[in-house]
Amino acid sequence: MLPREFYERDATEVAPALLGKVLAHRTAEGTAAGVIVETEAYAGPWDKGAHSYGGKKTARTAIQYGPGGFAYVYLIYGMYCCFNAVVSLPEQPQCVLVRALRPVAGIDLMQKRRRTENLLDLCSGPGKLCAALGITRADNGGDLCGGALSIEDGELVPREKIGVSPRVNIDYAGECRDYLWRYYLRDDPFVSKVPGRYRSALTLDRL
Repeated sequence: MLPREFYERDATEVAPALLGKVLAHRTAEGTAAGVIVETEAYAGPWDKGAHSYGGKKTARTAIQYGPGGFAYVYLIYGMYCCFNAVVSLPEQPQCVLVRALRPVAGIDLMQKRRRTENLLDLCSGPGKLCAALGITRADNGGDLCGGALSIEDGELVPREKIGVSPRVNIDYAGECRDYLWRYYLRDDPFVSKVPGRYRSALTLDRL
């Protein structure tokens, strides 16, 4: 498992560093895991795209105000879970959304949960990967450094292999919607399918 210190940095540092790492979930049904191929950074109270924008501490966002290295799991559309890693330091609420995985373990279990045999579609989106790994709201607040849900070391990804673009579906976030805070492995077929405006030719090494 990655050490606590890995998470004790700004979201814009942790988000690209998570690419190539392995997200794993151990349950009574078995273990399922995938290589992280796409992330987004959410930078806290001044980021209009973040749930903690304005420094509002609610029951939902409370976990973000603690130490880094814990799970922040929330619902979208009232039905799909999204998994985030809490990052930065206490009282500096930031997180990284994991948007897509390349399945590497427990694939049969993932296919059963998602009711599909299509490998490329198993984890190609935040809601899909949570369903495939069995991540639910019950995992909110879980310790990524010592719990059933963890992120483990994996492949080292060079900066020139990391694509960057605006974050997906946050048009409400004013100027923040255009920040290049979505990171993904270029040419990886397991990255989520997104509209054209998010298909940038930029790479991390050219910023």
